[in-house]
Amino acid sequence: MPELPPPITVVGIGADGWSGLSAVSRAALESAEVVIGSPRQLELLPTDAVTAERVAWPSPLRPAVPGLLAEHADRRLAVLASGDPMFFGIGRTLAETVGPERLRVLPHPSAVSLACARLGWPLEATEVVSLVGRPLDTLALALHPGRRLLVLSADATTPATVAALLTERGFGTARLHVLEQLGHTEERRLDGRAEDWPHPPGAPLNLIAIELGDGPRGSLVPGLPDDAYESDGQLTKRHVRAATLATLAPSPGELLWDVGGGSGSIAVEWLRAHRDCQAVSIERDPVRAERIAHNAARLGVPRLRVVTGRAPAALAELPTPDAVFIGGGLTAPGLLESCWAALRPGGRLVANTVTLESEALLTEWYRRHGGELVKLAVAHAVPVGGFTGWRQAMPVTQWSAAKPDTPQEDAS
Repeated sequence: MPELPPPITVVGIGADGWSGLSAVSRAALESAEVVIGSPRQLELLPTDAVTAERVAWPSPLRPAVPGLLAEHADRRLAVLASGDPMFFGIGRTLAETVGPERLRVLPHPSAVSLACARLGWPLEATEVVSLVGRPLDTLALALHPGRRLLVLSADATTPATVAALLTERGFGTARLHVLEQLGHTEERRLDGRAEDWPHPPGAPLNLIAIELGDGPRGSLVPGLPDDAYESDGQLTKRHVRAATLATLAPSPGELLWDVGGGSGSIAVEWLRAHRDCQAVSIERDPVRAERIAHNAARLGVPRLRVVTGRAPAALAELPTPDAVFIGGGLTAPGLLESCWAALRPGGRLVANTVTLESEALLTEWYRRHGGELVKLAVAHAVPVGGFTGWRQAMPVTQWSAAKPDTPQEDAS
């Protein structure tokens, strides 16, 4: 049996540096032959106690991880992480690269734990949003009146940009508390309101605590108001959208293809269901594709991937979906066949249409593959002279089915 390489020790370290480490963490660093970390982290280690070779992470970091670990695989290797390595830290990347069994993780209190301790906030009731390597609009999904948030900053400019976003989104009265260098002897706290944030950029190592107060109320469930989206009319309307998302049944970690994205509403609300959901919106019109990306950012899910191209050709290089929604172009040759073939076993396909030609196609697929064929009809009360009557929207035919785990012969 080949000898296993030595484990990789991942040591969490705070702004208090060497003095804040446990005896176990110090011993791990003292016995290491190589220590990898950011330049700031490496400078926290005393040269007389830690004699290991010091290697700074390059930028971008993630692509360099496999090569650096392989280069030092036969040496006693320690990796420095900020705070808790497994909380928005390097620990996740290391575990995905070499496997968790290769790691020995020695955590330090995270900045989030220290912030809650300073503020007297219950950690389990406080939402955490990271803006490290993530778009600012990621924060928008967490904005709800009366909530408390902790935001992990990207750099010294993040507090001001967060204050500007809060003001733009109607939360200008929110209270911000910027906690710099938590745990360090030079720890500092800055307070103010979002709409008149008074402080210039300070320490790059900071965390933002937000008390939201009053602001626009948003919904956590599918079926956002239609005017939440910019649209040229190509939009799955609110009530049909809610029913469609219920049928698609998003689950954490799953990937959706939104084929014929229009305004992107189905993909956006799929992503809003859980932060680990993934989605690709495929739209042939470049103007609409740009609008989809804009809608996704405004509604807090800038991670939506938008592909500009005509299906089914544009689907060829996409990762395997767990669910597919087809909101347009059903009669395009080979579209349904390509989407059905691409689905993983057990995956769901949902298709909506308002035309007789596409309805006939869905009826045929229902005959061949089963599933559920429904008609969704919505009417709105409108003035009729001095009275009130119903105005019927175009009914939507919807076919949905789960792909069987084993190949299924067509019904004769």
